[in-house]
Amino acid sequence: MTSTIQTLVALLAVIAAIGVLAARLTIPPAILLVIAGIFLGALPGLPTVALAPEFFLLFILPPLIYDAAVAMSWREFRFNLRPITLLAVGCVLFTTVTVAAAAHLLLNLSWPVGFLLGAIVSPPDAVAPISIGRRMQLPRRIMLVLEGEGLANDATALILYRFAVAAISMGMFSTSRAVGTLRPSWREKSSGASALAGSCSACGIGSASLELRSRSRSSPLSWPSGRQSNSADRACSPP
Repeated sequence: MTSTIQTLVALLAVIAAIGVLAARLTIPPAILLVIAGIFLGALPGLPTVALAPEFFLLFILPPLIYDAAVAMSWREFRFNLRPITLLAVGCVLFTTVTVAAAAHLLLNLSWPVGFLLGAIVSPPDAVAPISIGRRMQLPRRIMLVLEGEGLANDATALILYRFAVAAISMGMFSTSRAVGTLRPSWREKSSGASALAGSCSACGIGSASLELRSRSRSSPLSWPSGRQSNSADRACSPP
């Protein structure tokens, strides 16, 4: 446990250093993080860190999705729903099948294992493309499609992942078994009540966070934004 904590602290220090370096070099931090991750993964003797999947689902993934969801215009999201859906579903599915075929033909892996690998690597991370796109001043619609696809592609990949795991456990793919993994306890009243309670709590927490966010922006004690501070500086500057 102590070694795991030390490793996590060291990784956090590396991430902070990469953030400072990226700011000085005016490079998107996601690109340097990928390079650093490849380098650290290739180091021999690096201790293995085992974290529960629930940790990422509860503490890491929600802040990332929340930040992207709050900054998005849902009216424009609905207007561009078709290209977002094609990328979030069709592109992820196409990538999964392509990776599975390449793994089967080149690495001699079985089809279920190939689909599992494809489901893991298929959802692209839109952080780096969005950062680069903002620097290049790409059209707003393209940026909105990229952000919307980044919000929805993980759901498609998780469903494909469950299908692949079901196929590996059975030794062959079965549609009924794969669909059954998505609804293991739909017939149980306790499961339905838990799902309803989780949905209600998510809506309540989301509404409360949006209300607090709007009040913090309208509060006179809130930190002024860059545009407000620039206008205040111009107002206070001598003619």
